[in-house]
Amino acid sequence: MSHPEIVVHLEHDGKVMLVDAHGNGPMVPVRGRQDSSQVLRFPTIAEVAKTGIIFEEKLQTRIEFDGNTVWVIKGYPKIDWPIEWAWKDSLISDNSVHPVAREAIYRSIHRLVSKVVIKNDQGKLLMAKVMRGHFSGFWTLPGGYMDHDEHPTTGCIRETLEELGIDILLEDIAPVVTQKIFNDEGVSFVSFTYQAKWNGELTDMNLLTEEISEAAWFTKEAALEAAVSYFDSEAIKHHG
Repeated sequence: MSHPEIVVHLEHDGKVMLVDAHGNGPMVPVRGRQDSSQVLRFPTIAEVAKTGIIFEEKLQTRIEFDGNTVWVIKGYPKIDWPIEWAWKDSLISDNSVHPVAREAIYRSIHRLVSKVVIKNDQGKLLMAKVMRGHFSGFWTLPGGYMDHDEHPTTGCIRETLEELGIDILLEDIAPVVTQKIFNDEGVSFVSFTYQAKWNGELTDMNLLTEEISEAAWFTKEAALEAAVSYFDSEAIKHHG
């Protein structure tokens, strides 16, 4: 049986609604199940309507699967906490759950980034030109993805040491926290950007050459003009 072209990802405090291939539910996945003969999926709009559940639409996500496009409507159901629904964390380990549902859950998890605005006593901001990733060839603030079980204050210090070869001490200033979904794939990024003071010379750095091609000091105005990342621009406006 083919997968519907439009389905609804209803989620309420970690619980999601699943149905079987005929729209019956709610269904619950079984962790570790290898048999994929019984397909569990998100319900269609009509199947949700049959339950009488009213939901608030949050966004729509496009998922390409097996040469087909499926649109997933993310919605918050206006009901009491649905104890009988599936835990979202259980979907990934059951082969009976359709890949569209598992992909939608995977995309709904925030990607966490930790960065830092480094200033010297002249008020200049330190930026690096990256050679890989989302902003290859452009100037960005030092930082990157946080490791598993890593605090954001630790992450930006580690990334700065890895990328530029310098040790920094963060100032006691609250970070700029920004969040954004950039396209219809629905992946949400959250950035924590801190501030630090460093008065070294560019020649003191030991660049990670496979990732960073060069580093330079910028005025606030020049940094804003060079920045291509939404998160960097917001942090420079606030910290710069």
